[in-house]
Amino acid sequence: MTANSKAAPESASQTSADEKHDHEDPEHASHGHAHAGHHGDTLKHYLEAARVAVSVRSFAEDYVKPGLKLLDIAEKIEAEITEQGAAPAFPCNLSLNEEAAHDTPLIGDERVLKDSDVLKVDFGVHVEGHIVDQAFTVNFDNQHAKMIEAAQQALQDALSVMKAGANVRDVGAAIEEAIVTRGFQPVENLCGHSLAPYVVHAGVSVPNVPRGDYVFQEGDVFAVEPFCTNGGGKVTDGQLDEIFSMVQEKPVRLPQSRKAVEFILEKYQTLPFARRNLLPALGSQASVDLAVRDLTRQGILHDYPVLVEINKGMVAQAETTVIVEKDGIKALV
Repeated sequence: MTANSKAAPESASQTSADEKHDHEDPEHASHGHAHAGHHGDTLKHYLEAARVAVSVRSFAEDYVKPGLKLLDIAEKIEAEITEQGAAPAFPCNLSLNEEAAHDTPLIGDERVLKDSDVLKVDFGVHVEGHIVDQAFTVNFDNQHAKMIEAAQQALQDALSVMKAGANVRDVGAAIEEAIVTRGFQPVENLCGHSLAPYVVHAGVSVPNVPRGDYVFQEGDVFAVEPFCTNGGGKVTDGQLDEIFSMVQEKPVRLPQSRKAVEFILEKYQTLPFARRNLLPALGSQASVDLAVRDLTRQGILHDYPVLVEINKGMVAQAETTVIVEKDGIKALV
């Protein structure tokens, strides 16, 4: 997820500058901690999350078709994750056309996928907080097939230079070259990110252009997600605002807000969730909207606006999660 597309804060009481789902300047977000280790239970949890992610991706690639409601697609993918014994790490992002990230269906969303849409299907799986994050792009009339291929090739080229001792700047250079040589622009203010237990954006960025100075360490866990566009190469906040995460706890007065906080802490901890996810606990859209507005105003919730390409260009995304090894990477999806 990009927001910090999927960006959850470092802890429930501390947000990071990286938290805008990769909506940041990677130049200033390349320092931090990425090492998660991969032994014992940690590796077991990652491999189980990977097993589910691979299976659900295969399901999603077959299931997603024009004519389906976005809400049905998201709920079906999220249900498939749960049915396989894991949990969604963030709401399924279904970002259309000029949207790069952070669009997830609204309560009662009636939008239907069209042949001409460029749809980014971005979902995460977690087992005991260990997150596998992935995304793919579809466009059924194939008008933007070359752009999708550019994103996919950029991901492969990025993975080919990743290993312990390599620099994030070299990964960004590989991504940029793959995209630019195919006639598109990398989205320079979106980037991949380190992962940590219950934290989608754990403080270290993998840029889509040659920036940063973090050196990969053996055992680091990263989501790598090139974005490319036929537009201007940057994103900005859009109007839609459906994804949130808990960033701090403090007493609240409104009963709806109290109920929301209890539900979020029990079910999501610091992981992102959608407005629609609160409906079972609060019972009505009016109650959900009231609680979200109140909690966001008090700084208890952080919001992730939909990220839109500055020139309304189409955007394609490819993403996988890897564990950094001595001589390369282990791709989990």
